[in-house]
Amino acid sequence: MMAESRKTSRRHGAVALSCVLFVSLMVGAAYAAVPLYAIFCQVTGFGGTPSVGTVEALPGLKPGNRELTIRFDANVDPSLPWKFKPVQRTMKVRVGEVAQAMYEIENISGKDTVGRAVYNITPYQGGGYFTKVQCFCFDLQPLKAHEKLEVPVVFYVDPAYAEDPDADGVNTLTLSYTFFSQTPVDGEPPAG
Repeated sequence: MMAESRKTSRRHGAVALSCVLFVSLMVGAAYAAVPLYAIFCQVTGFGGTPSVGTVEALPGLKPGNRELTIRFDANVDPSLPWKFKPVQRTMKVRVGEVAQAMYEIENISGKDTVGRAVYNITPYQGGGYFTKVQCFCFDLQPLKAHEKLEVPVVFYVDPAYAEDPDADGVNTLTLSYTFFSQTPVDGEPPAG
């Protein structure tokens, strides 16, 4: 009787341990999913995520004939007391042409704040071809109380966009940003 009880206890313990391991694995997968998906989107342009380019790649660019309209969108999470808007709502660019757009950010509160912008490109066909060389969204953006800034984004649309059959007829791309409130972590600049 005692031996059977030990066997049953061991089986219950094995099942309990298996359940704990399974739950731990699922929690770990949930935490890893967001950063892994963000990396996947940035590398592939999936979901409208633009690529990040380097200045070294610019001399080889040759502007093409296809002209696109780039629309600029700006949003702020309600928890961040900022005003945020593009200086110019639209811009005409040729594929392969390096362009710069400006945005205005203003902290409308009486205290120092820090924000970080997330971005995407719509429609999704443009995400993998839209390359940002310089952007305020790469780092935390601290603003002192009532401070107002103009910040640039330097970008180009890869000339291969003109050859992509999925992009036929897609002549307007929208670069959309949303600023969220952030607390600096070790290694990042504090507000102010």
